[in-house]
Amino acid sequence: MALKAIPARKNLLARASATVAAVAGLLAGVLTGVADAHGSTTDPPSRNYGCWQRWGSDFQNPSMAQQDPMCWQAWQADTNAMWNWNGLYREGVAGNHQGQIPNGQLCSGGRTGGMRYAALDNPGQWKAVTKSRQFTLTITDQARHGADYLRVYVTKQGFNPTTQALGWNNLDLLTTTGRYAPAGQYQVAVNAGSRTGRHVVYVIWQASHSDQSYYFCSDVVLQ
Repeated sequence: MALKAIPARKNLLARASATVAAVAGLLAGVLTGVADAHGSTTDPPSRNYGCWQRWGSDFQNPSMAQQDPMCWQAWQADTNAMWNWNGLYREGVAGNHQGQIPNGQLCSGGRTGGMRYAALDNPGQWKAVTKSRQFTLTITDQARHGADYLRVYVTKQGFNPTTQALGWNNLDLLTTTGRYAPAGQYQVAVNAGSRTGRHVVYVIWQASHSDQSYYFCSDVVLQ
């Protein structure tokens, strides 16, 4: 009888080892995303950073589908878009942002990384944070790349991000900053003028360490 039990124990151990390996692989992917960190707009949070903030520790919770449907569809499309919330950038743009990033693809940086970030372009009920019309925007730079400049845009009054994909013609450029020395955070004062209600804040961060251009959509309600 003991001899017959050995294969069963081996099968059980093999299944347990496979489970451990799968979990280790998932954790390795998460940790790799952190190790290769770059940055994002963290206040107001970019779409994928906000999804990671709210659901990163509970990303398989089916309640997300009702409570946070746009994050739900993004998690389902590609979990790496959230684990790598700090890696949404393109290389070699050489300042030609409008030439490189097509209308309807601004939030994904022109589908950078293939389809990884494509779900961020989808219009819908993205969670929006409430901001006054004059607020301070914060970019977190985990790798301390520095910035040649930040460009901050806000959607025109009347644009509806719940039904419209974002295009360049929907945006007004509010400010272009000067250079920032490498640091953990960069901040810029934003004056949205007379705008009220739901808007998208669009940020271009041109990193200083190489020709890397980062693109972020943040959903806000201005009051």
